[in-house]
Amino acid sequence: WDFLILFFCLPVVIFNEITKKRLLGDVSCRILPFMEVSSLGVTTFSLCALGIDRFHAATSPQASARPIEQCQSIIAKLAVIWVGSMTLSVPEILLWQLAQDTSPVSGIVTEYCTMKPSSNLPESVYSLVLTYQNARMWWYFGCYFCLPILFTVSCQLVTRRISGAEKKTECRGTKHSQCESHLNCTIIGLTIIYGLCTTPENVCNIVVAYMSPDMSKQTLDLLNLINQFFLFFKCSVTPVLLLCLCRPLGQAFMDCCCCCCEGCRPDTASSEGSADSKLKTEMSSSIFFDKPRESPPPLLALGTPC
Repeated sequence: WDFLILFFCLPVVIFNEITKKRLLGDVSCRILPFMEVSSLGVTTFSLCALGIDRFHAATSPQASARPIEQCQSIIAKLAVIWVGSMTLSVPEILLWQLAQDTSPVSGIVTEYCTMKPSSNLPESVYSLVLTYQNARMWWYFGCYFCLPILFTVSCQLVTRRISGAEKKTECRGTKHSQCESHLNCTIIGLTIIYGLCTTPENVCNIVVAYMSPDMSKQTLDLLNLINQFFLFFKCSVTPVLLLCLCRPLGQAFMDCCCCCCEGCRPDTASSEGSADSKLKTEMSSSIFFDKPRESPPPLLALGTPC
């Protein structure tokens, strides 16, 4: 979804700032806010799902007995996250519309998007969209800012408390502990980036909600541009941060890039080393799910021949 935001929304915003014309007209005024709010929802619910997964990893009776999650289960979770985020963002399509304004100095007609429900909507739909517009600021702040941060912090505190209690009773493998700590740091890093990038937007929403009559249109446009800049910054940094912090995913990504490049393809002499490295990558822990370890072979009974 971050890629979709950068691929579709960023060119439209740049084109609008340069030409003062809205690319694709009224369609972009409705689709861009829908995609941007959906991006916040996808990140929010993904962080919540990752926090739950880390909590299950910490509370499982035996880390070695935790089964690999099936592909169908992962796809189902992703479908719930994406469809749920897009469903909650549907009011954005009905809330925005294209408007025009003539500059008193230059006389140039500029196009911009305004938050105003269309009067052609049915009365019941219009009232719902109007209610959403009035509660939009607090909905943003509560669902897309407080929920992921509080959820992640709570899951991390409970996970650390359980992990600390287990360390006192039993000594877990050093490799497993390092893997758990590394995955927790990855989720914390993603949450910090998300919180830092969404804080300015929530502050601007609160300021605009209570001070918009006293602010000029140029100031409102500047605040909106700052919010979009932070959104694009988050969409650019999040994949890079995930690839850097999560070593198995980063290694798999680099292997895919090298396979597409002729100069990076391994020769015949190093085929065994490449196969061995791929085997190690597959046997390493996954990004968000722990693979079971092989149980040690049974001990021979005393007195039996070797």
